[in-house]
Amino acid sequence: MPVSRRLLAALVTLLLSTVGVGRAQVPAPSASPAPPPSGASTAPPARQDIVVVLQGNQRPLLKLAFPAATAAGLAGPFADAAHEIEQALRDDLLASRIFEIQGPAELAVLQLTGDPAHDNEQYRSLGNEVLLLADVKQEEGKVVLEGRILDLKSGQSIVGKRYRGELAVARRIAHSFADEVVLYFTGKRGIALTSIAFSSDRDGSKEIYLMDADGRNQRRITGHKSISMSPAWSPQGDTLAYVSFFDGGPSIYAVDLQSGQKRPLIADGRLNISPAYSPDGRQIAFARSLAGNTEIFVCDADGKNLRQLTHSPGIDTDPAWSPSGREIAFTSNRSGNPNIYVMDAEGTNVRRVTFSGDYNDGAAWRPDGTQIAYATRQGDGFQIAVVDVVTSQSKLLTSGAGSKEKPTYSPDGRSIVYESTQSGSHQIWSMAADGGPGRQLTSVGNNFGPDWSGYPPQ
Repeated sequence: MPVSRRLLAALVTLLLSTVGVGRAQVPAPSASPAPPPSGASTAPPARQDIVVVLQGNQRPLLKLAFPAATAAGLAGPFADAAHEIEQALRDDLLASRIFEIQGPAELAVLQLTGDPAHDNEQYRSLGNEVLLLADVKQEEGKVVLEGRILDLKSGQSIVGKRYRGELAVARRIAHSFADEVVLYFTGKRGIALTSIAFSSDRDGSKEIYLMDADGRNQRRITGHKSISMSPAWSPQGDTLAYVSFFDGGPSIYAVDLQSGQKRPLIADGRLNISPAYSPDGRQIAFARSLAGNTEIFVCDADGKNLRQLTHSPGIDTDPAWSPSGREIAFTSNRSGNPNIYVMDAEGTNVRRVTFSGDYNDGAAWRPDGTQIAYATRQGDGFQIAVVDVVTSQSKLLTSGAGSKEKPTYSPDGRSIVYESTQSGSHQIWSMAADGGPGRQLTSVGNNFGPDWSGYPPQ
């Protein structure tokens, strides 16, 4: 199917929507170093004992013992919060793809006495290298998490944090500690506090939604009662650009996530689609119909200073800025079939980077700038592939039933979310950045076009 027909089909099959709500702003829990556990050494941590070696795309999984959290004396909503914190923490650490976790079921065979030296050896007997201890308490109407990571070889506490906050931020408390743990072992921030934007028709119309990185806390952002799609995060994480048919043809809008205020950025012309912020947040690249042909344009973040980047008889669409901001990838059928091209940010030095397959679309840069993920047609549907931007060597990441499109990377580059029909309807899934089994994040209605936020401000 030619690009123009595919774009038209995608546009006319979108549905209408109902009034939405802005993202609720919740206060971050306070954090402080946790006191050392009873009997534990207070000597400086021997960090050289715990090393995660990174070799290419491969890394060993760190063996982590995570017994049940202690929640002595908690009842009612505080007991529920303790359970929520523990489960969210387990899910976050598993999703980080750096730990092999033994939980209460695997650890039930151990003979624990409460003596740290004895118990540490028990945990090590199952191959564990580090131990996570979580203690949830109630304090002056607030929920408290004291979390520690111990090196089982030395017995030393190597990570310790104490968080205190309202019951409403229980999951955020867990996410915060999980990100601290990931940061210690990898040198990169964890992604538990990041968000994923997407469009959904679950309420009757197609509107913009947000969810946490683990798929929880799904909430509607727009309420145009019209077709809204293709959300794109600003680097600061405070604004989303998106496409809406609210005032007629497809135009580019922006929503301030704190206030919920929405405003048109590019509303003139017949077709304005697929917005993408530059890494510094100062510009937006997008596709625009010009005399019946679609080209790549760029404008300032407020919609002003419009200028054209591509000049091709083919259809150019779906721009994506490189992490450096010096290049833009996009889809074009200028050579016949749709393929991924890369150009300098000024529109010069255009070169093709995909050469396998007869239909390649939807470029997404890996955060380190070395690869581009995209959708490639395989049989009757699409699968996710990656291409090395230097060598143009491609690798297929997914296979099997259902079409998989619109990939986007997590800010740490270890995960990809994408749109798929493998469960029978359009849903958002996640997987490791090098492929492997996917995990379904949405299930209500049909859900499309995810975009993963960057890290939240510290």
